[in-house]
Amino acid sequence: MTAGRKLWRNRKERKEWGRRLQSEDPGLEVVHPHAAGIDVGNSAHYVAVRPERDPEPVRRFECFTADLHRLADWLKSCQVKTVAMQSTGVYWIPLYEILEEHGFEVYLVNARHTKNLPGRKSDVQESQWLLKLHTYGLLNNSFQPASEIRVLRTYWRQRGEHVREAATCIQRMQKALTQMNVQLANVISDISGLTGQAIVRAVVAGERDPRKLAALSHPRVQASQEEIAKSLEGNWRPELVFVLQQEVDMYDTYQKRIVECDQRLHKHLASFPDTLSPLQPQTQSPRQRSQQPRTLHASISTANCSVSRA
Repeated sequence: MTAGRKLWRNRKERKEWGRRLQSEDPGLEVVHPHAAGIDVGNSAHYVAVRPERDPEPVRRFECFTADLHRLADWLKSCQVKTVAMQSTGVYWIPLYEILEEHGFEVYLVNARHTKNLPGRKSDVQESQWLLKLHTYGLLNNSFQPASEIRVLRTYWRQRGEHVREAATCIQRMQKALTQMNVQLANVISDISGLTGQAIVRAVVAGERDPRKLAALSHPRVQASQEEIAKSLEGNWRPELVFVLQQEVDMYDTYQKRIVECDQRLHKHLASFPDTLSPLQPQTQSPRQRSQQPRTLHASISTANCSVSRA
């Protein structure tokens, strides 16, 4: 093919490509035709539906439970099937649960995915913007576990808060001991152990004799009783002993709360169905049995034990 013929062919292809671009529709495809957008707030929610669904396509609803049910009923009257809203703090949780109960497909959107987009100046425009993005399928849905797992997660998070607060109490105990020049942490690894707690509680009860306190140490402690007694020679300032007493009481309170959370966790885990049928050992090799998926109950129990040991 000659150079002139190649040049002519390239020009022809470019003209055809230009005509094709002009004839094609560059518009977005509607993915969710029955959509709604909700701007979540701490005192009120703004809800937007498509203009042809209602003469007043954007409405404001208070955050009271009765108003949230009224919101869901209005969406049903507008034939809405899917709703998009941002995960704002914890304000979205009651609304999410009520919409889920009413059978809506709820898209929980990360606010970081939309905050940099232009065109939003008010709560009304925010809800309309979410409606537009969701209608054309431009929002990703955040993962939400099943309701049973959400209940389990609530108990577990509460337990974690108690564990962290109990650890803070131990740190404050250590601070009070250090201020009294009681160097117990230099001879034992952890004052939250058997030896540490026995000595701390004896101090709170009024014992000041270093040798009597050292005699409370566990036999497996590597430090000798002489070393422990030497570390327990402090100034025993009354205000610091008072602080130590309060931290011990708070520590015991958190330990009781942790036990209560454990009881709720075990009770809730017991309600989970066992989805696996019993295996026949003679029909499966050890390799095959090791590759079988565990039940949800066994998996969470194992994770529970692992975190408890840690």
